[in-house]
Amino acid sequence: MHGHRRAFLLGGRPLGTAPVLWMIHGIGDSSRTWEQVIPLLGEDHTIVAPDLLGHGSSDKPRADYSIGGFANGMRDLMLVLGVDQATVVGHSLGGGVAMQFAYQYPEHVERLVLVASGGLGSEVNPVLRAASLPGAHAAIGISARGPVRAATLKVARALATLGVLERNDVEDVAVIWEGLRDPSTRKAFLRTLRAVVDARGQAVTSKDRLYLAADVPVLLVWGARDPMVPMIHAAHAAELLPKAKLTILPHAGHMPHRVSPASFATAVREFVASTEPAHHDLALIRAMLAGGQSSATKSIRRSTALRSGTSTSA
Repeated sequence: MHGHRRAFLLGGRPLGTAPVLWMIHGIGDSSRTWEQVIPLLGEDHTIVAPDLLGHGSSDKPRADYSIGGFANGMRDLMLVLGVDQATVVGHSLGGGVAMQFAYQYPEHVERLVLVASGGLGSEVNPVLRAASLPGAHAAIGISARGPVRAATLKVARALATLGVLERNDVEDVAVIWEGLRDPSTRKAFLRTLRAVVDARGQAVTSKDRLYLAADVPVLLVWGARDPMVPMIHAAHAAELLPKAKLTILPHAGHMPHRVSPASFATAVREFVASTEPAHHDLALIRAMLAGGQSSATKSIRRSTALRSGTSTSA
């Protein structure tokens, strides 16, 4: 697309025969992050798991690595594959992309599943903040090749053995870190990171616009031991989205879908089965934008009542 190769995994039921789960990975990662849950969720869904531009097997050009740019790429790939609507699942950075996609292209979104999602607060692991600083390209290249990487991983794996860190988090970071040895991958990683994180933390937030998704079914999935994005962000999102469902996996870190794939798949399947796809009403969105966050709840109640045939007072 647009002259660049775009890789994706296609799994589960054939396209056009089942509801679609559109699954977006996090920064530095790839569609492989979903490999343990695709067989479970694919029993009754079609699974599309793209590699974001600059990630995995997709091309890594000098290009737009902003959240909005990624959302545009998701829309284009949906159109190419003939997918009109999907439940969009996003992990970490992918959660931010999922929210931005729902903001830019609401007509394509049936539900949102946000997994240890970025974009819900400024706090983030200091390692990512440091990586956003000038000089990080050379520093990361040296650390990914030399004895520093081996020593750091040895300590991290020892801490995982002691239960201080989550083993899957350590091993997944090790794979991402290994990939950063490649200069083009490293450049894409840093362009992506600096689009959302600076020395003070996450610089991009959807919190000021989340009220627009108040009528979209949302599932929040978090690991209780997440060292990258604090679990308090899930609580903040739940406050802004009173109809959202929250699932906490107590023994998981930043990769709850890899630590507890069966529990994760069960939560997603139950969420999809128990909710209706979002009804996107342009008049409602217009009223919410004009009235701001304070009028959102009233507008949602009025719209729901009209659709159900019940009456409501202003």
